[in-house]
Amino acid sequence: MKDKIRIAAGQGFWGDLPEAPVRQVEGGPIDYLMLDYLAEVTMSIMQKQKARDPKSGYARDFVPLMKQILPACVERDIKVIANAGGVNVEGCAGAVSDVARELGLRGKLKIGIVTGDDLLSRIDDLLARGIELRNMDTGEPLKTVRDRIQSANAYLGARPIVDALLKSARVVITGRATDTGLTLGPMIHEFGWATNDWDKLAAGTIAGHIIECGAQCSGGNCQYEWQNIPDLAGIGFPIAEASADGTFAITKHQQSGGRINVPSITEQLVYEMGDPREYITPDCVADFTTVQLAGDGPDRVRVFGIKGREATDSLKVSISYSAGYKAVGTLVYTWPDAYEKSKAADSILRARLDRLGLLFDQILTEYVGANATHGPLAGEPSNDLAEVQLRVGVRSNDRAAIERFTKEIAPLILTGPPSVTGFAGGRPKVEEIVAYWPALIPKSEISPIVDVLEV
Repeated sequence: MKDKIRIAAGQGFWGDLPEAPVRQVEGGPIDYLMLDYLAEVTMSIMQKQKARDPKSGYARDFVPLMKQILPACVERDIKVIANAGGVNVEGCAGAVSDVARELGLRGKLKIGIVTGDDLLSRIDDLLARGIELRNMDTGEPLKTVRDRIQSANAYLGARPIVDALLKSARVVITGRATDTGLTLGPMIHEFGWATNDWDKLAAGTIAGHIIECGAQCSGGNCQYEWQNIPDLAGIGFPIAEASADGTFAITKHQQSGGRINVPSITEQLVYEMGDPREYITPDCVADFTTVQLAGDGPDRVRVFGIKGREATDSLKVSISYSAGYKAVGTLVYTWPDAYEKSKAADSILRARLDRLGLLFDQILTEYVGANATHGPLAGEPSNDLAEVQLRVGVRSNDRAAIERFTKEIAPLILTGPPSVTGFAGGRPKVEEIVAYWPALIPKSEISPIVDVLEV
C-alpha cells in the first residue's frame, strides 16, 4: 500500500479538450489518469449508435487517445480509469486491446472490464416483479413510458473498479459508473480502506467530485476574478494528491495555465450538489458541510475534515426515453428598433401557425441579447439595442407539425419586419427529444461483473 497517490483528471465530459489527457501524462508525475466521459443523455446517444452498429456504443475518441498515451503509461506505471465504455464496454476494451497489440505491448497490459450496469434488457422482468422504477421527481411508474425507453443504466460505485485493480488491470473501462467512483476506486485500492470507513470514503468521493469536471475547478468556467486567470488557452487540468488518512490536496502541473485556489474549488464543490448534508453515492453518503479548505501554496488547496455516513441500500438508475420532437429557428434583427422588430416577428409567426391549425405542446420565444438569459429580471429591454436574435422553439409528439413549423421561419425574411440577417444556419431541423427519467433500484438487483482482458 502507498501513503500518497496522485490522480489526474483528463476529461470532464465526452468532447472535452483532446490534448488534456496527454498533457496530464506528459506534464509531471501521476499515478492514475481518470477520464469521465458520460452524462445522462450520452447513454441514449450511445444506445442509438449501437443499434445502428453493434460494434459501436462507446466513446470512440478514447481509442486513439489510448494509442497516443499507452506507451508512456506502461513505461511510467500510470493506470487509466475511464467510463468510456458506455453501453458497449467489451467493444471498447477490444478496440483498446487491438491498439495495444499494434504498439507492441502484448503481455504488458491487462484491461479491466466492468459491466452489469445496463438494465435495458431487464426492464420488463423488473416491472413484472413489482420493481416500478418510479420517477424520483414525479413519482410516476416507469410503465407509463415503457414503449419509449432508449437506455437504462444503474450507477455503479467504486468497488468494481477496485476489483479490477486487484486483478492487476492497468486500464479499467466501465459503463455507467459514478463520476466520483472513478477517483475513489484508486484510493480504496491503494490505501486499503474498509467498506465501512465512511469518513475516508466520503473524502475520496468529494475528491472525485472536485476533479470530475476537469478544468472547471482549475480556472475554467470560474466566476471569481475570471479576468485575471492566467493562460486559459493552456489551462491545466486538476490533480488530486491523496493521502491514506483521507486528506488530500488539489493541484495541477507546474507551468500549466489556469488557477487553483479556495474560490475555484468552492465553486466546483457546489456544482450539482443538491442537499449538502446528503451527497448520496453507491459507496457512502458524504456531508459537504464538513469540508474544510485551506490554501497550501501556489495553485494548491488542502481539503480535510470530511465526514461521511453509511451508504443507502439503493442505486440510482439513469433512464432515457423518447419524448416527442422539437425544432428551433432563429433570425437576427438589427438596429433601429431591433427589439420591436423581433417581438413583431414572433407575433406574426404565431398567428400564421394558428391559421395552419398546428398544435404544439409548447412554443417558447427568446430574445437573445435582450432578455433570453435573465427573463423578467432583465427588465424591459431598451429599443436602442444594436441587434436582437429572435429564437423560437416548438415541441410536439406530432412530427408533421414540427416539420411544418420549420418552413415558417425563412418566409419572415421577406414577409415580416425589416433588417433580418443571421440566417446562415438555414431551415431549422427536426430533432427527437430525449427525456431523462431518474429512478432507484435495490442494490440487491444489481450484480457488477468484472473481467480482465490480457493483451
